[in-house]
Amino acid sequence: MTLAGGIKSAVKSTSLISWKTTGKLQKTVTNYIQKTGLGVHSGKLSTVKIHPELAGRGRYFEFKSNIIRASIDYVKESPLCTTLCKDGYSVRTIEHLLSALEASGVDNCRIEIQSCDSDDDASVEVPIFDGSAREWMEAIRQVGLMVAKDGGGKSCEKLAPFLNEPVFVSKNDSFVAAFPSQKTKIRYGIDFSKIPAIGCQWFCFTFADDRIYDNLIASSRTFCVYEEVEKLRNAGLISGGSAENAIICSASRGWLNPPLRFDDEPCRHKVLDLIGDVSLVARSGSQGLPVAHIFAYKGGHSLHAEFVRQLNRTE
Repeated sequence: MTLAGGIKSAVKSTSLISWKTTGKLQKTVTNYIQKTGLGVHSGKLSTVKIHPELAGRGRYFEFKSNIIRASIDYVKESPLCTTLCKDGYSVRTIEHLLSALEASGVDNCRIEIQSCDSDDDASVEVPIFDGSAREWMEAIRQVGLMVAKDGGGKSCEKLAPFLNEPVFVSKNDSFVAAFPSQKTKIRYGIDFSKIPAIGCQWFCFTFADDRIYDNLIASSRTFCVYEEVEKLRNAGLISGGSAENAIICSASRGWLNPPLRFDDEPCRHKVLDLIGDVSLVARSGSQGLPVAHIFAYKGGHSLHAEFVRQLNRTE
């Protein structure tokens, strides 16, 4: 076992974050995973292949022979999803896949993605499936994980970012805050007071292992408000959205495609998104999710990204 010099230099501690060993070794998938599905915003089919990768390489996308690392450095502002962009090429709606990879401990992998509809597009979207991370978790569980080895055949320690001091980002009445803790805890709140069936919800979650994520978070689906669907589609969004890949709520009629998997499924889904977005802290096969007590209220992908940028600041 080794703590490779390249990995150590890629995850330098700061006054805000200390990188410490988790007592675990970096892992990767034992075999490749291949899945095809529809993009919720583009309405286009794409195929994703997740390949095993060497320790220290981390998670990255390969699109048309272009490498885009799953890093906050490449996040591009986009509505209702998280998008990575580099050299004019972009991969959209990455959050559910990254959430599953982070939670299940796939520290290193090459994510090959291609559009099934057109070779001319410089943008591609990760499939939405049923709107949750369940299919990704099932696929990872089917192939299993193995200890990743570096180019010299050695295993590498897995590091995690421990928060040393509070962090706070906000926009209007939305915020994400984090405080030092010896465990990773997430407390998330949403408020849809004009949508009685959703209303105000809070969900608390202590991350211990993938089984807890699998049982409490992975199957929670994305949601939308029925009265906003036409406006979103006119804006070029949710072209592939349907009752098959989202739970839909009307202000006057309540849930249009019940049953819910949890009474607080919308709030749990926000936790799923947060884990995927915060995984972008990861470097060189390290853990992305910080060891901290995270509080979020009415957050979205752009605020999650700003939170990650604050965590990544050098000093």
